[in-house]
Amino acid sequence: MKKVSAKLVSFLEKINEGMTAQTAHGFKFSVINSREMSGKMIRNYISDIPEVDTVFDEVVYAAGYNVPIRVFNPAPDKKLPMLLYFHGGGHVAGSVENYDPICRKFALATQHVVVAPEYRLAPENPYPAAVDDSCAVARGVWETLDRKAVKYQRKLSVAGDSAGGALSASVSHLAQYDRGITISKQTLIYPCVDYTASGDSYKENGVGYYIELDKCIWFYEQYFKDGQCRKSASPLYMGFSEGLPETLVITAEFCSLRDEGMFYHQAVKNIGVRSENFHFPDMIHGFLNMEDLVKDEC
Repeated sequence: MKKVSAKLVSFLEKINEGMTAQTAHGFKFSVINSREMSGKMIRNYISDIPEVDTVFDEVVYAAGYNVPIRVFNPAPDKKLPMLLYFHGGGHVAGSVENYDPICRKFALATQHVVVAPEYRLAPENPYPAAVDDSCAVARGVWETLDRKAVKYQRKLSVAGDSAGGALSASVSHLAQYDRGITISKQTLIYPCVDYTASGDSYKENGVGYYIELDKCIWFYEQYFKDGQCRKSASPLYMGFSEGLPETLVITAEFCSLRDEGMFYHQAVKNIGVRSENFHFPDMIHGFLNMEDLVKDEC
């Protein structure tokens, strides 16, 4: 029988009891409380914040919107490859500041120059603003690094969790037909790649496992304007060709987005591109932001 990790039981009990009490008093999701809770989660459960040799903020200039970025360089004397990391948060919450500790760890663990874009969030900036920002950074980041005299290999990978996984995959799919962007590899951590919410895992894990079905649907309603086609915006339903990068999809058993992540992995594999699915049989959505509870898994 499948069981959620014992490391997360008390956490989930506390979260579920709190939500039940809040709902009884008329609690509703809002942009403000979603952003507040997202930042609080990382501050409360990621206490290890390592030093990285060089960290600085810059801007990638693009038509319509100049995208702020934070750069994490673990070895500035070396020419390292580059990794774009897109933070999660349902396209509504999350920030580079929130994800600073996580990006530091990716830089050190992968020995890449990690670039974290402060892409625009919904509902103030609905789809496709975040996708536009993500592609703009993938195309224009080299010029920004040159302005700062950063040493690098011109080799670009993308990664992200949840909504950030969706943005990573979107960039990779669009790059199939854009000679200005070449993606070497992509890592998608419990990614949101199907905005139609059609997988069975939405029903199986839609209540009691932190990010619930109603919260997912609320996020999608903020991200899309009336009349926008959610299916065509979903990487799972975009074109798949041999131009896609090698792919790693990380999924969690007790996650509403589990099935779409697995389907995406299989779709990449089916067109002959190397793809691997690393599955955590006892984790929940968002466990990357709970490192103090699940250190080994993170």
